[in-house]
Amino acid sequence: MDRGMVGTAGRDRLSVAVQRRGHCAIFTPAGELDHHTAELLREPMESSVDEGCNKLVVDCSRLEFCDSTGLNVLLGARLRAEAAGGGVHLAGLLPVVARVFEITGAEAVFTVHDTLADALNE
Repeated sequence: MDRGMVGTAGRDRLSVAVQRRGHCAIFTPAGELDHHTAELLREPMESSVDEGCNKLVVDCSRLEFCDSTGLNVLLGARLRAEAAGGGVHLAGLLPVVARVFEITGAEAVFTVHDTLADALNE
């Protein structure tokens, strides 16, 4: 039974809003980014790079959970964006998500901003 808890299989636990501004794509994942929901973020990020966006900004202010699969989605997007001459910028990390990046050392390979506005202005 899916009770909406971490580890359940419901894909409704993550929504991803996407906005485009020139060569920049802004992603706002809301909910839990994990093995069951990762494709909901991976697909639009890959498509954005394929369509000419090389600056990918992820507004993490509504991201409540991120596991290793979610982290791998972001790392893969970073490699694609860098190959296209850009990068991935993370903004508004909540403490529980920031901890995943801290523990794994992934914070060192991303440009992290306090706010979405800061990420867009870089």
